[in-house]
Amino acid sequence: MPVVDVLGSTMYYEEVGDGAPVVFLHGNPGSSRLWRQVLPAMGGGGRLLAPDLIGMGRSGKPDVPYRFDDHARYLDAWFDALGLDDVVLVGHDWGGALAFDRAARHPGRVRGVAFFETIVKPMTWDELGEAPRARTAKIRGPEGEELVLGTDFFVRTAFTGGVLAPLADDEIRAYLEPYPTPESRRPILQWARSMPVEGEPADVVARVEAYDEWLATSDDVPKLLITFDSSPTLAITPEVAGWCAENIANLEIEHGGPSGHHAPEDRPDVIAASLTAWADRRALLAPRAAPASR
Repeated sequence: MPVVDVLGSTMYYEEVGDGAPVVFLHGNPGSSRLWRQVLPAMGGGGRLLAPDLIGMGRSGKPDVPYRFDDHARYLDAWFDALGLDDVVLVGHDWGGALAFDRAARHPGRVRGVAFFETIVKPMTWDELGEAPRARTAKIRGPEGEELVLGTDFFVRTAFTGGVLAPLADDEIRAYLEPYPTPESRRPILQWARSMPVEGEPADVVARVEAYDEWLATSDDVPKLLITFDSSPTLAITPEVAGWCAENIANLEIEHGGPSGHHAPEDRPDVIAASLTAWADRRALLAPRAAPASR
């Protein structure tokens, strides 16, 4: 299985196809498994890669805090280990935030960014909505340790309540396998406590504000937002989508229909079709012209 050594640990990834690289980044509490129905449905060619973030899926679990910066460092090392440049990034949930962050820090190495159900800006408690607000507050409090570390609550509810069609037990079991102990679930808890709300956590808010500046000014990089409806768990509501339309440069928005937050489980074919058509319209997988000689 494809694994590379990074920063004293390992990162697992799925890979199919060849050509221009397209990197699919999952969020919390997922893994590259999230893309298992999307990658085969992609019709536009390209070298499609989907890593497991450090501490998640089949990647290694080093002794690090698993804050945003840790994930970004290990992801940078993974990109470098595979020699990936001139990449199209596709991100869901925290994978979208990591895609924005990488693009903002390495703008010359990104062809385009597609995203859905992710963190596009710092939020207020009121903007979170009633159910997400209550859940976030609970996880940030003393109950969070027991809920996330002491049980499989977070993973199970992600793939029962966070989708329109709850996954079967055997499918959920595959998501649970990387997290058999409380210690193995620490990356999940840290991500769950990282939502940038009312200025906290300060380190995450700073990263989001930095990539928001890049999103607003990067006219040369095509971007695609896929929106969904019909679920109270959605991160990108119509109001947030409106903010994106006003504040993200060179953005196309496509509606993907009904879905829960973990949209690749509910709408893999729609996501693949939207990505393929967008990449084709913007010639994102076409070979780049060689720079003119002097």
